[in-house]
Amino acid sequence: MGILGKIFTWWNGATIGTSLFTARKGTKVGEDHQGNVYYEGGTDVHGRARRWVIYNGNNDASRVPSEWHGWLHHSIEGAPESFLPPPRIWERDFTPNATGTVNAYRPSGALEKGGHRQKATGDYEAWSPEAS
Repeated sequence: MGILGKIFTWWNGATIGTSLFTARKGTKVGEDHQGNVYYEGGTDVHGRARRWVIYNGNNDASRVPSEWHGWLHHSIEGAPESFLPPPRIWERDFTPNATGTVNAYRPSGALEKGGHRQKATGDYEAWSPEAS
């Protein structure tokens, strides 16, 4: 990405301001399996360490794994690797947020699928205060 992209866009990765702040005050804490890098440095208004992530690719908060989300929000203090149990066999791999793409979930009544829902089956009875 060119210098103009860094100046005028925030969704394609770290902006120049974030990069300068990271270089000046940031200490690398770790990296997740997607290549996102996590930093800590300075203090926030509550006196806690300021924490942030530099995404590997587009900025999408759904790309932050749950263990790092807990670290970013001060739920755990140390690097997440030291607090995690081993992965379970039933845990699924990360899938990106597909909203706004051709892979987004669209139920049968969605406009993109024709906009026609199934007819009501008659098994629903509306509540009425007079009937009580």
